[in-house]
Amino acid sequence: MTTAHRVAINPLPWILGDTAFNLSRETLTLAMTELRPIGFDHLTIDVPDGWTTPHYSALLTEHGFRPAPGYFSGDWSDRAAHAGLVERVKVHANVHAELGLDRAFIAHDLVPQRIKRPAVGSGTVPLPAIADGLGRAAEAARAEGVRYALHPHVGSPVETEPEVRAVLDATAGGALAFGPDTGHLAWAGADPAALIRDYADRVVAVHLKDVEPEARAAALTAGDDYRAATVGRHLWIEPGRGLVDFDAVFGALPADFDGWFVVEVDVPHAPTAAESSAISYAFLRKQPYLTGGVS
Repeated sequence: MTTAHRVAINPLPWILGDTAFNLSRETLTLAMTELRPIGFDHLTIDVPDGWTTPHYSALLTEHGFRPAPGYFSGDWSDRAAHAGLVERVKVHANVHAELGLDRAFIAHDLVPQRIKRPAVGSGTVPLPAIADGLGRAAEAARAEGVRYALHPHVGSPVETEPEVRAVLDATAGGALAFGPDTGHLAWAGADPAALIRDYADRVVAVHLKDVEPEARAAALTAGDDYRAATVGRHLWIEPGRGLVDFDAVFGALPADFDGWFVVEVDVPHAPTAAESSAISYAFLRKQPYLTGGVS
């Protein structure tokens, strides 16, 4: 696809199994084999344990793919753990730099209380400690040549709009950028376009994700946990088929935005991962903002 912006896909529908995260060579190969004919040629990076960066890069190249920004998460609520996490982020950033990437997403781990009651901001969370840890990590990564962007995630301590704003405001003027996920924000009741507009100067990458409105409403009414909402009700849906106003999202970005757009449909709404990805690709082809009008 000829695009005016960098566009990628996360192969989560292949990697997320029923019981485990499967990042094997076989799984990655299957994902790329099915994705390449659809038209995607950039893939979210996630180097399997025990692999060297060149080994992973060679696998991407073999299947006609180039790397796209990856994702790091940790428990930033514990200040005592910050130093160790920052060292891990530096390693993560070095992998990105080796692969020619200059940005990545960063988040807080999902936590039990919010997995049980997602998208409603249940309980209290230590936002000052979280903001401090994320800010320290971003500063360390910037020294490695990679900019890390806050990724709000339902099920984590940074899921609601006030929480997202609190972390961004607490780190204003520092290295931490913003990497909004349209689906996670919408599930938690936020307006993705409004947040993007308010922090437009810090947005460096966007996860394009959508939410099926009836599934969201039913999950909130029933008090579903994270898995029941996403796997049971198929709350995630391919971009353009749910409640997210993507015209508003694209319109909220600055005119000179040069960041990434990464499609994510963790649990496909379509019957198969390949069908889901084809629907997502067709959506991208229809967006003048992304293609410059090329159909």
